Amino acid sequence: MIVEKKIWPEFFQAIIDGNKKFELRLADFVINLGDDLKLREWDPNKKIYTGRELIKQVKYVSKTKDVAFWSKEEIDKFGFQIISFN
Repeated sequence: MIVEKKIWPEFFQAIIDGNKKFELRLADFVINLGDDLKLREWDPNKKIYTGRELIKQVKYVSKTKDVAFWSKEEIDKFGFQIISFN
């Protein structure tokens, strides 16, 4: 399956450059291991697609809604961070 999403230029370029190897998204859609994620660069200022796009195969999906690692107070205080590694 191909899942298509908008992505802002700075994040798109980081993927192109090989520095960003993850995507943080609201889990308001279904995506599974092995699916293709089609990312279309979106200019939020002009509110248009730039024409650049890429496709990445999904290697891992983790959802956090039902994972209770931290309290609401800790999340409100610190937020989340995603750490990518090779």
